[in-house]
Amino acid sequence: MKRTWVKVLAIVVALALCGAGAAFAAKAKKAEKPFDITKALLDSYDLIEKQQYKKADALLDKVLAKDPGNPLALNNKASIKVTEKKFDKADTFLNQALEKAKGYMVQVNRVCKVGGICSAYAPVAGSSGNQDLEPLIKMNIEMVKGYMTAGPVPGKGLR
Repeated sequence: MKRTWVKVLAIVVALALCGAGAAFAAKAKKAEKPFDITKALLDSYDLIEKQQYKKADALLDKVLAKDPGNPLALNNKASIKVTEKKFDKADTFLNQALEKAKGYMVQVNRVCKVGGICSAYAPVAGSSGNQDLEPLIKMNIEMVKGYMTAGPVPGKGLR
């Protein structure tokens, strides 16, 4: 008889522990917020405006990890590369963005000129866009290529 009670008690304790573990796991899973790409794009744009380029770049990397080839993220990464005078990388990002930009509708509410060359764009949260991103990226490509082919600044050397 004692063995039966010991077995029953062991089973009850095991079930209680499993239930507590499952409840804890569900609570931990609930606490995790899903990654909001639009919010991350807006936050990264705000960081670009504040000239906090490393933080913005890290946030854009997270966007691209969740949405590879996101043309808005690639465009804004290009603007950061312009600040670093890495025009070849900026050009690469812009050309990657161009591949998916056609039909990618954004509603641009703020435009930030970076280094006087490349524009970063901030989307409007919760809104479908009314402007195709493709011509905006083409404009950035033209500006970056023009800057890359320009000669040195007189009296200052390389750009």
